[in-house]
Formats: sequence, C-alpha cells, structure tokens
Amino acid sequence: MGYTKNVEGAFEVWEYIDERVRAHAEYILETGCTVRACAARFCTSKSTVHKDVTERLRSVDAALYAKVRKVLDKNLNERHIRGGIATRKKYENARK
Repeated sequence: MGYTKNVEGAFEVWEYIDERVRAHAEYILETGCTVRACAARFCTSKSTVHKDVTERLRSVDAALYAKVRKVLDKNLNERHIRGGIATRKKYENARK
C-alpha cells in the first residue's frame, strides 16, 4: 500500500515523497535557510528535511542537489558565527 506500479510493473517510490523533497530543496534555495528553519516551516522533523535534501534529492534531481548542497555548506561554515550572535543576544537580554 502506498506504492504505485509503473508501466513495466515495477514499484515506484511514493510520489508525495518526491514532491516533499523538491519543496524542501526549493525553499532552502529561495531563502538560504537552515535545515532547522525549513523543518519548522513545513512542520516536519529536522531529520526528515536533512535526509530529503542530502540523500533523496540526489536521486530525484542531481542539478538541484548541487545547488542545495552549496547552501547547506555555507550554513555549516557560518554555524559557529550564528551561535556566537545568539549567545550575545541571550546575555544582552538578560542584562535588561
């Protein structure tokens, strides 16, 4: 149940998963957001978004995967900076 047969009779992956994978990838490309922000936007888990854009997307659309990978790498390289900014804001708000 949930699988569909193609013309040759072989089972295909669920179509809604492909749609979700593309939606996650396109949102990340449009906004440059993190996996966490994408998960919050689509009300899915971070694990699902991460698996969608790092594993499933490669087999669905290789060109889109390459673009999304660049955004994910940029976010990874900036992670320590965002963490420092968040910590500074936390302590600034605590002083007020």
